[in-house]
Parts: sequence; structure tokens; C-alpha cells
Amino acid sequence: MPARERKLLQGNQACVHGAIYAGMRFFAGYPITPSTEVAEMSARLLPRIGGRFIQMEDEIGSIAAVVGASISGLKSMTATSGPGYSLMLENIGYAYMTETPCVIVNVQRGGPSTGLPTKVSQSDTMQARYGPHGDYCAIAVAPSTVADTVTETIRAFNLAERFRTPVTVLLDEVIAHSRELIYLPEEGELEIYNRVKPTASPEEFEAFALTPNGVSPMPSYGEGYRYNVTGLTHDTHGFTTNRVDEIPVKLEKLRHKIADYTDEIEKIRVEHMDDAEVAIIAYGSAARAALQATDIARKVGAKVGAVQLYSIWPFPDAKLKELCGRCKKVIVAELNMGQLITEIERIMPDKQITTLQRYDGEILTPLQVVKKIEEVL
Repeated sequence: MPARERKLLQGNQACVHGAIYAGMRFFAGYPITPSTEVAEMSARLLPRIGGRFIQMEDEIGSIAAVVGASISGLKSMTATSGPGYSLMLENIGYAYMTETPCVIVNVQRGGPSTGLPTKVSQSDTMQARYGPHGDYCAIAVAPSTVADTVTETIRAFNLAERFRTPVTVLLDEVIAHSRELIYLPEEGELEIYNRVKPTASPEEFEAFALTPNGVSPMPSYGEGYRYNVTGLTHDTHGFTTNRVDEIPVKLEKLRHKIADYTDEIEKIRVEHMDDAEVAIIAYGSAARAALQATDIARKVGAKVGAVQLYSIWPFPDAKLKELCGRCKKVIVAELNMGQLITEIERIMPDKQITTLQRYDGEILTPLQVVKKIEEVL
């Protein structure tokens, strides 16, 4: 059996390989630093497998095209950065309300506004949860290596299809532009989830039917099922409603189909937490620094552990609280002025929590984390 080939890939390129492995066959986007390579690789690879790439006039059109393609039956994705993600928010909210699976890759850079186009940041952490207005449950995943970017993009598609919802991949500029030698998964190696199709007859079909797990079967356009799609609050048939007995049912459906199944979404990596007195919590490129700093501290006898978040939203409240139960102190390392820390303080009000923030566009280094460990010990 021939040896598996390793590929030297940038994070943005790895994202596309993961998306195609998951079944992506449509990409619409608009070039924006530092995500442009996602569009470039999609434009190169999708036509080879019968997929479609389209460069839209802006990010608003891009996410609209992605939503439409998904409703038509194609697994669809777009990629952008902070300013573009802001423009997409209205239609991301539309995707939440219409329960349309799609993946939005946000390669984070410094902001607000044009900010720092070529510099790293994690300042869209909260935007990925609370960006669109209204009540809904968001899903956001976050890789920390190029190899992670493949598997987390695949997982993002699986979650989008499983829960009929948009999913955000929170990359950051450092991961997006890092190059690593990685193995791509072989066909059949990883599980791929496809949306559930209806089994009811077209006459009996309800597009937003209430099901035990809250996720309604979803046909593709052209398969014989007719239904209404609207961003207005709607009933189980998709038609607008103002009835007070139907509005809460729809909104609770959006919440419970995700909130009741967080065990399927939450994913973390734990290092040296069994006896840790100090825990470091981080994600993305900041997690790489935290993990290395933990190893350095352990070598000199410090009881330090690290928790890397692969899933940011829904936030893994119970898991983090349990993991950090015996810790005396917690360090939250992030590339912003303090967004992740607000969630940590909410779930661990009894802990001594220290923040390590960097928001000048440069990477967080292991030695900076080590210095913070020394300060709290």
C-alpha cells in the first residue's frame, strides 16, 4: 500500500480541502484580506469536481447566494473577515430563521472598521454569537493548526447539516496564513453528515415540522416538495404568522434544537489538567502559545494545565467548570481586549481569573504566557 502523501498547505487552503471533503459544491465570496486564499482555492478546485464558484459584487450578495444554493440542495460556504462578516450579518440571521445550513469562515483580523487587514486578532469572538439580531443559538468552531482547519471545517459542515443552521469557523490570520505539512483524510476516513430528507408525501409535508430533535427534514428544490421560505416568523408550513401561540414555538425550536444537544457540539482539548492548580484557557493561535507555555512550566515543576476550545459557541460551561474545579487560578489568553474572559467569569465567579490580552496585531508568544504564569503563582 503506497504511503500517504503529505501536503504543504496554508490554513486557508486546508479549509477548502476540508470543505470539499465534507461535500461543499458551492462557494460564493468576495475577496478580503486575510481570507482571500479560501476563495482562490475554491475557484481552483470546485470546477474540477462539478462544483460552482462565483465571485459576488460584495459580501451581502455572497451570503445571499450561499443561502439560496443551500436551499436548492448544495452544501455551501463563504469566507470573509471582520468587515465582510459585519455585512453578512443580516443574511446570516435570515439563515437562522429559515433554518438553512451553511458555513461562514471568518478569518479574524484587527478592527474595528478596516482596522489591521494583515494582522491577527480574535476580536470577532462575541460577534459570532451575538451578531445577528433576535433570539437564536449560534454554533462557532475554532481550529488552532492547519490540520485542525481541515477537520474543524468538516465538522462545521456536519453541524450545519445536522442542526439545519449556519455555522461559523473562527479562524484567525496566523492560522490562516501558517503553512504546515499535513495528511489530508482519505475517502471514507471521516464521517460526513448529510441533511435529513423528508419521507412524507408532498401533500403532507411541513417544511418546518416539529420533530423530536427539533430539526425538520429538508428537501432540495426540484424534488417535488413545495414550501415557502421567509425571514418573517413563520408556522410549520413556512407561512408568516402573528399568532401568539405560534411565535414562541418557532423561536423555541431555534433554541432547543441546539441548546438541548450541546454534547454533540462541544469539543475541547485538555493538557495536564488532572492536578493543575493554574489553568490556561484559549483558542486558535493563542491556544498554541498556551499549550507550549504549559509544557515549559511543567518542566520546572509548576502545576499548570491548559484547555483549548475547539467549539466556542455554544460555550462549554459545564465542561469548563468541572475541569477547573480544583484549580486555584485561571488565565484566559486571547487576542482581543477581553471577550472570552466574560464567559469564563460568568461560569466561574468563585475563581481568581486573570486575563492575558494582546491586541496590537502581533501573535501571543509562549514566553508571554510563561511570564503571566509566573505572575500568578
